Amino acid sequence: MRVLPGKPYPLGATWDGLGVNFALFSENATRVELCFFDSTDFRESHRVIMPEYTNQVWHVYLKDVYPGQIYGYRVYGPWDPKNGHRFNPNKLLVDPYAKLIGRDLHWHDSLYGYVMGNKEKDLSFDKRDSAPYAPLCAVVDDAFNWGADKRPDTPWHKTVIYEAHVKGMTKLHPDLPENLAGTYMALASDPVINHLQGLGVTAIELMPIHHHIDDHRLVLSGLSNYWGYNTLSYFAPDIKFKRSDCTQDAVHDFKMMVRALHEAGIEVILDVVYNHTAEGSELGPTLSFRGIDNLCYYRTHLEDRRFYMDYTGCGNTLNMMHPHVLQLIMDSLRYWVQEMHVDGFRFDLAAALARELFDVDKLSAFFDVIQQDPVISRVKLIAEPWDLGQGGYQVGNFPVLWTEWNGKYRDAMRRFWRGDGGELGEMATRLTGSSDLYEHSGRSPHASINFITSHDGFTLRDLVSYNQKHNLANLENNRDGDDHNYSWNCGVEGETDDEDVLSVRMRLRKNFMATLMMSIGVPMLSAGDEVGRTQHGNNNAYCHDSPLSWTNWNIDEREKDFLQFVKTVASIRKSQPVLQRRRFFRGRVNNGADHIRDVIWLNADATEMQQKDWVQADRRILGVIFDGNEIDDFDEGGRALVGNSLLLLFNAFWQDADCVLPPASGEAYAQSTSFQQENRAWKLLVETSGTMSPSCWELGSRFTLPARSMAVLELADKDENLPYTSLNAN
Repeated sequence: MRVLPGKPYPLGATWDGLGVNFALFSENATRVELCFFDSTDFRESHRVIMPEYTNQVWHVYLKDVYPGQIYGYRVYGPWDPKNGHRFNPNKLLVDPYAKLIGRDLHWHDSLYGYVMGNKEKDLSFDKRDSAPYAPLCAVVDDAFNWGADKRPDTPWHKTVIYEAHVKGMTKLHPDLPENLAGTYMALASDPVINHLQGLGVTAIELMPIHHHIDDHRLVLSGLSNYWGYNTLSYFAPDIKFKRSDCTQDAVHDFKMMVRALHEAGIEVILDVVYNHTAEGSELGPTLSFRGIDNLCYYRTHLEDRRFYMDYTGCGNTLNMMHPHVLQLIMDSLRYWVQEMHVDGFRFDLAAALARELFDVDKLSAFFDVIQQDPVISRVKLIAEPWDLGQGGYQVGNFPVLWTEWNGKYRDAMRRFWRGDGGELGEMATRLTGSSDLYEHSGRSPHASINFITSHDGFTLRDLVSYNQKHNLANLENNRDGDDHNYSWNCGVEGETDDEDVLSVRMRLRKNFMATLMMSIGVPMLSAGDEVGRTQHGNNNAYCHDSPLSWTNWNIDEREKDFLQFVKTVASIRKSQPVLQRRRFFRGRVNNGADHIRDVIWLNADATEMQQKDWVQADRRILGVIFDGNEIDDFDEGGRALVGNSLLLLFNAFWQDADCVLPPASGEAYAQSTSFQQENRAWKLLVETSGTMSPSCWELGSRFTLPARSMAVLELADKDENLPYTSLNAN
């Protein structure tokens, strides 16, 4: 090979059409060897000593090396675990900037830097060569014909997110050929795209697709790290989701998927795990970062560098205080935006990224570099606003540019529809965008990513079918998974043929979906909830790559009806400007006139709620008007944004509720122009009990809201084609 000095930037393996530049950061290494492997039998064929060391980067340029070349690194330096150094050149290491994994890991004791079973544990030094078993990298040619690809750039206030697992969503889809099911290309297929569009989805949020490994203990138990929150490489798409035996297809297929989804108007958001890596604790394997420069890449205890700070529950935490680690993350993010054309990121355990010394710091370097970056600051940024460390629950505390998974919304809605008392105030606050969490920092309602369920926890069907988690299949004696689910089994634990129980469960599922779509903020659906996906009570199915986790598309008539219901409430959200507000409700507009409100809270008799009504612990009935004439916003053309007013009625009580449709006689808000127009009526758009048909109702008429149900009505011109209920009829 022709060995030239090369350049220290860009990091990773960069093909320029003539050869490849290799560059690897290591502050404390004393020598680095670049190792090449045959692409057929993966035998090590050549070693090249990296000749240059510039600004803590080892680099070399090699002519006559081409895309597809399999490679890895051996890094020399001190073996001194007590002081944080764990260099071991016997261990073949993955390039942190590798854009493709050319061979996956095969578990073997030689992958550990220390001697397994040794009484000194991680202090001993293992001399076995890990190359026959270690994951290997591959050089990539980035060329791809993006054609006329254009980002949808859907505004946040019009966004509907669908959280999905690449394999789980598509593996059992009946309209996909076997070679596509469970792959990136499955998400690019017409059946999947048509389904997403039918739900009004504007963005698909993919669970981790960065290449990950399955934990050794899980493999020994016959399980896997199915969810993928065990990242090995932050630049490489997971080869488990490619459609053929050709490794290079992983990059190509991912780009094809993004291009197809963009053409359908759907954005791609990646769930990214920059808080920890797959190498685990000091007892974990040496696969990449640990062997390249452990002390730089990981947070170690200040008193004892042998051990890691663990804010994630996964054994280690990336060292966000080191500039090269920050660079790694930012380079990774920019790569996925600029080269792979993704539209945003959801940051797993994002509070861990904001820890400087110990506390979560809103002024941390991580937020600073995101804020000023001209690429990343312009895409969608979503935080999972907590970690497992002390003070790690940070819902509402992220800075501008960021949206957050609103765990308080999830819990409030679950408690309300379970029938818990004293929840009206909390439920109303979450319904209207959680201004208490986001307005003080200058953020908008879209800062709240509203969700009822996600990959983590019960599915929607299980939420109304189980009181307790049932995680024995995880082989952890049911200790794993959250114990605080705010679920209700409706009288029977698990599956049942009892029609009364099934009826209540279906009503609650519809309540959750309707509430989610009528809430101010950004709704997020969890894949499969719309077709009744169940994990049979397992609320932590991270380790099951099986039908337990996959979406079953073979559904009965009951589930088909539910799917149609979800499509209906999604279409209502899309058609109603008042549900897509960019500003929080003020409670009063138009110079403070008492009878002009953008939001009005109602008792069952249509009188306005007072302070005493909010604090009644036994109250479970609530009404609210979102006034479409008082949106206080403008459309893209600069015209005042006006829509129809909506009336939402909620009954979480176990008995029917007699309600009055507003306005109530003598109420000040009745003087609003919304109620002064002739020929106006309340048009029933949807209700969740299944006992009522589309109809029009006279203002002030009586309306029976069935037990544990919800209704959405629109103030509109009376529709002569619908049955009309007059005041006199009641």
